[in-house]
Amino acid sequence: MTLRALPLLALVVAPVPALAHHVGEAGALRAQMRAKAATLPPGLESGTRAALQAGDAPEVERRLMIFFAALARDLALEAGRQLVDARLAPEARATAGPRFLEAIWRYYNLIDFAVAMRDDKTSVAMRLAFDEAEGYAKAAAPAGAGLSDALRRIAQILTHLIDTSSTFARRNP
Repeated sequence: MTLRALPLLALVVAPVPALAHHVGEAGALRAQMRAKAATLPPGLESGTRAALQAGDAPEVERRLMIFFAALARDLALEAGRQLVDARLAPEARATAGPRFLEAIWRYYNLIDFAVAMRDDKTSVAMRLAFDEAEGYAKAAAPAGAGLSDALRRIAQILTHLIDTSSTFARRNP
């Protein structure tokens, strides 16, 4: 197990009352799930709560993986929009890429171990797309098409992960 897996693992194996604090009625995670409900698979928040109450750690892990993948995907999409927004000053567009990549990686890094355990090809594809995006972000003109294409790939990979992880649960209850 890698050190990157520890944050997600800590969430999953935490005693239910400790985790429920974050996803309970006033929990920060639950509040974010509700705020982002339009971009999440249907029933993700209620299913996560039910899995927590049932003590079903693998299901909680899967649902949290989907949630954090959705957060990272939404950041990649927003970064892509900002990189082509002509209303933003060139300096703002140039700094947007690295800032968004840092935030995307923070969310994805929480779930990389869980992703790799379920679908190692998706994990590798995500890492490669991220490395490519980082390379463009460090280049002299990070707001160019290369970074936009890499961010689009990141969003596609994460969308595929969300879709297949959500579909898998429906086919195999």
